[in-house]
Amino acid sequence: MKVFLMYPDRNMNPDLKLPWNADMLIDDLELNRITDKMANGDKFLRETVKKVLINSETDINTIYHRQAVLKDCIRNREDARKIYEILVRSIEEEKRQYFWFSQTNPELILHESIKVMQIFINSFGELRKISDRTSSQFDSEGFKSLFSLIKNELDDAYLSQIKELLKTLTFPKGVPVSVELGRGNEGVNYTLLKIMEKNSKFSRIISNGRSKHYTFTLGDRDETGAQAISEMRNRGIINITNVMKESAENVLDFFYLLRNELAFYIGCLNLYDYITLKGEPVCFPLPMDGNENILSFMGLYDISLSLGISERVVGNDMNGDRKDLIIITGTNRGGKSTFLRSIGQAFLMFQCGMFVPANSFRSDLKNGLFTHFKKEEDRSMTMGKLDEELNRMSSIIDHIKPGSLALFNESFSTTNTREGSQLSRNIVDALIEKKIKVLFVSHLYEFSISYYERMRKETLFLRAERKTDGTHTYRITEGNPIETSHSEDLFHKIFDVSIMDGISGEESGKPETQ
Repeated sequence: MKVFLMYPDRNMNPDLKLPWNADMLIDDLELNRITDKMANGDKFLRETVKKVLINSETDINTIYHRQAVLKDCIRNREDARKIYEILVRSIEEEKRQYFWFSQTNPELILHESIKVMQIFINSFGELRKISDRTSSQFDSEGFKSLFSLIKNELDDAYLSQIKELLKTLTFPKGVPVSVELGRGNEGVNYTLLKIMEKNSKFSRIISNGRSKHYTFTLGDRDETGAQAISEMRNRGIINITNVMKESAENVLDFFYLLRNELAFYIGCLNLYDYITLKGEPVCFPLPMDGNENILSFMGLYDISLSLGISERVVGNDMNGDRKDLIIITGTNRGGKSTFLRSIGQAFLMFQCGMFVPANSFRSDLKNGLFTHFKKEEDRSMTMGKLDEELNRMSSIIDHIKPGSLALFNESFSTTNTREGSQLSRNIVDALIEKKIKVLFVSHLYEFSISYYERMRKETLFLRAERKTDGTHTYRITEGNPIETSHSEDLFHKIFDVSIMDGISGEESGKPETQ
């Protein structure tokens, strides 16, 4: 059966793997805080939302499909959560019968298959009630398809019929089997007979005038006879056992698929409810067709930062439409890295069908997201900082392709300004030539001013805002590169005034201040 919650035309791959640069994206964009909030303590939810979040979709119809399903979940959150609870509970109950898959005894397999089917039939009944009561409140094609499946395939008559069949297959009056004698009086052609109701008209007709019948009774210690009877019974029910096991497995697969796909939306609900209750804005982004190189937003903020503090986070606006290079410069600790990280988070959320943390957001779809952020020095001392940066860059080059988005945060600043600037220019020029959009946070003035002097209309320059008194507003606005990063502000903030006085006194020949 098809679920259609994640894709308009197929089920989600249950074995979805993380991309090669998953650890890099998680670390650079601080995704763990986001997935933890989405999971709300549920390990399965956490793994599911992480895989979906990092595996970006590039089909615009899939993005719209998921947005519509998520909007339905937001409008009908209690019903969506109830459906998920039914699925989780049913699967947990089935797991208590975990040994039934590995059994070889047909009678035991049949017994356990019936128990598993009874669990799911009861759950189907609960899903049917929710469907009948709320299906008109859901507008997305995903939920319409799901409720249509439940209504058409699992109506009351069908569920009642299945329950009766399961009751019959428990064989409360024994297993009716016919068998023929073959060569050497060996039993052949074992056939399971249909059980007739005792008082049915047909049963009365065929039993008329037949009051005699033959029976035999096994002795209390006749183990061989008991084993023979058991083997006859097993051979009689083997076919129905295989059918029941296959049916149980198919129903189980459906429950797993539906749980896996709905889990993503439950994770989105957890994040949505928390962030909106805090008063932060969210919006559903607008995917753009074609290769128009669109990227613009208003009020975009770092959602991982917002999850870690009680205050609301400063949002930023940008119009990067038809810009292939965006360079961000400015004061230390002015919010440049946070700004870059917010864009990376928004792209992943946008391209998995989620809302994004902004007042508005629109962009064309990218073929992939790649991050190259400054790292701490390798503690194992197997390589220096620059070696490590170049090694990561080499891995990115091996995987990046036209139509991707690359985010650089103070890359190649571990060497001198001239070499770092030259390295950055060579890499950026090559990426732009291959139609890859680049956002670059840099303190390398020689690098940024070289692009400013080219006067390319496809390059946008942004700068961390700083007031005249040195106060940081954490807003990123348009502005040309400047030669200073105002490191003197940072120096005065870190070092105490009394220390500065002591240094000044020592230099002037005055005694040290104790």
